[in-house]
Amino acid sequence: MKNLTLLTFVACASAVAVSCSQSPKKSRFDGSAGEVKLMTLDPGHFHAALVQKNMYPQVDPDVYVFAPEGEDVQMHLGRIENYNTRQENPTTWNEIVYTGPDFYEKMIAEKPGNVLVLAGNNGKKTDYIKGAVEAGINVLSDKPMAIDAANYRKLEEAFAAAQKNGVLLYDIMTERYEVTNALQRELANIPELFGELQKGTPEDPAITKESVHHFFKYVSGQPLTRPQWYFDVEQQGEGIVDVTTHLVDLVQLAVVGEKPIDPARQIELTGAKRWATPLSKEQYQLVSGKQTYPDFLAKDVENDTLKVYANGEIDYKLDGVNVRVVVLWNFMAPEGAGDTHYSVMKGSNADVMIRQGAEQGYKPMLYVAKKSGVSDEEFEKTLNESIAKLAGEYPGLEIARAGEEWQVVIPEKYYVGHEAHFGQVTEKYLQYLVEGKLPEWEIANMKAKYYTTTKALEMAKAAGETK
Repeated sequence: MKNLTLLTFVACASAVAVSCSQSPKKSRFDGSAGEVKLMTLDPGHFHAALVQKNMYPQVDPDVYVFAPEGEDVQMHLGRIENYNTRQENPTTWNEIVYTGPDFYEKMIAEKPGNVLVLAGNNGKKTDYIKGAVEAGINVLSDKPMAIDAANYRKLEEAFAAAQKNGVLLYDIMTERYEVTNALQRELANIPELFGELQKGTPEDPAITKESVHHFFKYVSGQPLTRPQWYFDVEQQGEGIVDVTTHLVDLVQLAVVGEKPIDPARQIELTGAKRWATPLSKEQYQLVSGKQTYPDFLAKDVENDTLKVYANGEIDYKLDGVNVRVVVLWNFMAPEGAGDTHYSVMKGSNADVMIRQGAEQGYKPMLYVAKKSGVSDEEFEKTLNESIAKLAGEYPGLEIARAGEEWQVVIPEKYYVGHEAHFGQVTEKYLQYLVEGKLPEWEIANMKAKYYTTTKALEMAKAAGETK
């Protein structure tokens, strides 16, 4: 089935140039059915497929894929086929594939679509982004959009080109849509409950966010096979510039909200660390499906063990608020567990926390702890009143006493899962396309985010490995 489908797709590729010349693209979007025509470039990461896990009325079912021949594009097409053939709510994507060695040049020259989806080798991604927006193509990109200082400078040029050419460059920040993250921000914005966000210190930050991930995992019910380049930090990026983009994004929303950030004035790095996760050859074989290390990983192999600099910690001040973000990568999660997230925001009246450990059954749960100076009864009354304020957007929330804290009990319907958040981000991007622009704060804060992560990488490298 897969081979037949792929042959059909490749055969369609020859028609791309003809259809382009006959159908002039709109310069603006109005929300019409099928007006958004997707292109996918060099899809080496499973996030590229997750954008297509569901259909969107505004998006044409024909998707143009430009990629080098190899396993990356085959795995991507296999995931799309799984969505097309699933029993419940199958999709109807038609992948039109070109796999020649000039795949990138052909995409830029022919532009059969008007929105490019990028999720793959991060070492190439910034150049792909810059070339696309310079060619007048809208871009929806997986994180990170820059993995070092040199690529950050290119990204700044890409934003300038996007503005000049009237196209939208946007990154996929799925964690904004996770319900406990969203509710933590909502509760911290209620002064009667939370008070004022504290400033903290570098040793005792006012905001801490820690994210734990695993190389071996299941995606859409299938064991995930990661490409070999994923383990090379020169291609994937170090952990301190990868997953931390989500954490920094959440911090920016918590501290500044929907207002633009000026990095030179509002961001001060106070410390950064990096260290490696060791993978045995057997572990590498299990997650990559390959028996030997490729030559480009030889620099990271010691005594047959691969060292992947996937872990990092950033300490910084944003608008005077001390923050710590930490990303950790293990090989495999404990039985029944998965990726986890811990977060605390400290207010003058209360702290709001997300925990996702064994006690929570590895499911993110939200807690509120009061500060001294108010009785339990009075605080619980204020908390109930605060929850009532959120009932319009989040009906069904309740509170329950949990020792010295209170748990915000969240109905199951709000836990839609990481994969569903890609559809939510895509729908937001489609809305921005219709509006014809991104909010100024979104653009400024994407720049601020990658400024923070790439500066932290420089600081951590200068300090050397810490663990």
